[in-house]
Amino acid sequence: MYRGRLERDLSLWVGKGLLGQETAGALLAEYDSRPASFSLGRVLMALAAVLLAAAILLVVASNWEAIPRLVRVGGILALIWFVHIAAARMLARGATAAAGGLLVIGAMSFGGAISLVGQMYHLSGDQQTVMYLWFAIATVSAILFRSAAVTVVAGFLSWASFAVYLQDNDTHWIGLDPWMAPVMAVIVIGLVRYTGAERGRHLAYLLLIGWLAWLYTLYEEIAVALAFAIGGMVGFVVTAAPMTRIAYLVRSAGAAPAFYSFLVAALGFFLLHTETEADWRLAVLGAVTLAASVLAIVLHGRDNGAVRYLAYVTFAAEMLYLASVTIGSILGTSSLFLFSGLVVALVAWLVIRLERRFSADAREERA
Repeated sequence: MYRGRLERDLSLWVGKGLLGQETAGALLAEYDSRPASFSLGRVLMALAAVLLAAAILLVVASNWEAIPRLVRVGGILALIWFVHIAAARMLARGATAAAGGLLVIGAMSFGGAISLVGQMYHLSGDQQTVMYLWFAIATVSAILFRSAAVTVVAGFLSWASFAVYLQDNDTHWIGLDPWMAPVMAVIVIGLVRYTGAERGRHLAYLLLIGWLAWLYTLYEEIAVALAFAIGGMVGFVVTAAPMTRIAYLVRSAGAAPAFYSFLVAALGFFLLHTETEADWRLAVLGAVTLAASVLAIVLHGRDNGAVRYLAYVTFAAEMLYLASVTIGSILGTSSLFLFSGLVVALVAWLVIRLERRFSADAREERA
């Protein structure tokens, strides 16, 4: 999709005389020489690794009653050593897809080994401890081999660990274990930056959002919803701040921080609506929600499609909601739409003026 758009742009620039034909061909050739972000072979290799790992875990779960204990432990340890040594050799040869598949098998085999030893020797502990240890081993493996595939595995293990906690504790907050979910999310984000597993960052962000949603189910207080709305908008504005050191780190993570921070704010606004009665407070909340949507479009609407569409949905949903609960005649409801339309038109005019000024300043700097 991007290549087609790039080819059309290059042809347009060549037609306008802004770019030479040879330069355009060289630019397109350089793009074609880059590693593809999507590879069917890599996807199939990852699926094969997952299936083989699942087979290993199922065999371990069967308990191998007919096989002596030492043979079972020796077999699973030999498999772990074999796949990691083979992965190292594949990496040395440049076969990253095959190495990633072997490392996935190795990471999953560690979980099988932990369960097997616990079964055979009736070691004390629980599922939560197993998940922590499994996640820690996957993290170490991802660091040692700088493996994006194992980073994704670690991301799924963080989700599995949080799910095990909720199941074992009936979704209640008990002890310090609930803090492990955001800690694991931060670790996964660090692994993503180190290994380059760009898509793996979504697992960490979604885990944080899921954890926040779970917090609200524990308390269901307006203060928690307000904290989501304010904190999300503060984080969102930081992503658009001038290039300070913090803003640089945020922007180097791509479009995800802006989208997910605004998603947290939108979640906060939604929860506030559920806690607010239909009076003047609802009108104020509606105006703030609409203003936040417009601000999101102004700050990131041009460069971040995910933020733009989320802001559109939030704005439209808020308008429909306000229309459904507005008390009064049809004329009153139409007045609401009229006022909102005028406000948005004014903001649109200001944004267009600013974009034109930015474009003019950029042309002057190039001149």
